[in-house]
Parts: sequence; structure tokens; C-alpha cells
Amino acid sequence: MSEPRIAVLDVDGTLVDTNYQHALAWYRAFRSLGETFPVWRIHRLIGMGGDRLPAELGGDDVEARIGEQARDRWVEEFDRLIDEVTPLPGARDLLSAFGDRGHRVVLASSGKAKHVDHFLDLLGARDLAEAWTTSEDVESSKPAPDLLQVALRKLGEPVDAASVVVGDSVFDVEAAANAGMPALVVRSGGFGDDELRGAGAVDVFDTPGDLAAALDRLDLSARPA
Repeated sequence: MSEPRIAVLDVDGTLVDTNYQHALAWYRAFRSLGETFPVWRIHRLIGMGGDRLPAELGGDDVEARIGEQARDRWVEEFDRLIDEVTPLPGARDLLSAFGDRGHRVVLASSGKAKHVDHFLDLLGARDLAEAWTTSEDVESSKPAPDLLQVALRKLGEPVDAASVVVGDSVFDVEAAANAGMPALVVRSGGFGDDELRGAGAVDVFDTPGDLAAALDRLDLSARPA
């Protein structure tokens, strides 16, 4: 990565270990409203925006009947679990590694503002990232490219600026491809390497720390097809 790039990093599941808490929170939210879905099916959708998840999980009927209520209750349930969340190994090191090599850092989160604030404090990331996003910044969530493009605009950069996305799900990779950005992925999302590479991931790593250690050997000059 000799060329300076903007590092656009997902937060939930990529820097902080939240995916299973999110899956459980959604499970409890739906069940409280009379709909029970297997947790593994919910987990497969974590990383997709909450605006899309109820319909993807239960169809348009579920979205129409209880979508908004489910989103509200998901927030309540996740709030009860948030103190269990910890940074993933090497998360802060990764942010530092990008900055030390001259790459600007922006965090692209579609999380609620209060959750993003909590994670920024947990990571000690306010001095390492120039800007960050929340769910309030976009109407269309991943795999739409909007969040990544807003993140670039927060730095005063055009949407085609030289950049790289770091995420943990196929939805991050698809959003990156839709935005014309290469994507690096950590395995904490629980997706298989074949799925991630099939979606277009440039490379896959166990942890943020492993990615940090590999930065100097990566060539991200090619954009996704």
C-alpha cells in the first residue's frame, strides 16, 4: 500500500466484537413480537442494515406488520448487551497502522449514534479516526454504497478517491464493490472465506491485528471489476 489511501473501516463486527450480541438482540426483538426465527438465520444477515433485515428474514409481510417495532426493540435488547462488547484483537493497532503509514482513517458505521459513541470510547478511537458515520447519515444501508461514499465526503473527498474498505461481512464487500473500492475482510463476521472472496474480497484475515501486520505487503492499486 505505497499509495496513500483513505481507510474506510466498518466498526460493528470488524473493530468491536458485536455480531453475536446483535443476532441475539434481533432474536429477542422478533420473539417479543410473536415471530421466532432461528438465530443462525439472523446471524447470516448481521452486517446488513436494520432497515433491510426484517424483510430479508421474514418477507415483506413481517416488515409491514412489525418492522418498525422490531427495530425499536432490537435497540432496547442490544442496549442490555452492550457492556459485554469488547474490541477485537488488534483493532486499535490497525487504526494506528493505517495512520502511521499516511493513510487517512474514517469509520463507516450504520449503528445508532449512541452505540457508535460507546464503541469509539471503547476503542479509544477519537484520536485515530478523522471522522465517523452513524445511521443518521444515510437512508440506504449496506450493501448499498451510500455509507462508504458519505464517509469519504466527511473527509471532503470525492467518492472516487483512492480508498480501501475494511469489513467483516459479505455485505461490506458488496457495498465496497458497489462503490468501486477494494475490500479487506476479517473473519469475525462468521462468513466463509469462499463467500467473502466470491463477493470480491481482496484478502481475508483472522483479526484486525493480523491485517495490521500485513499492510506493508498488500497491493490495492486495482479496483474491483
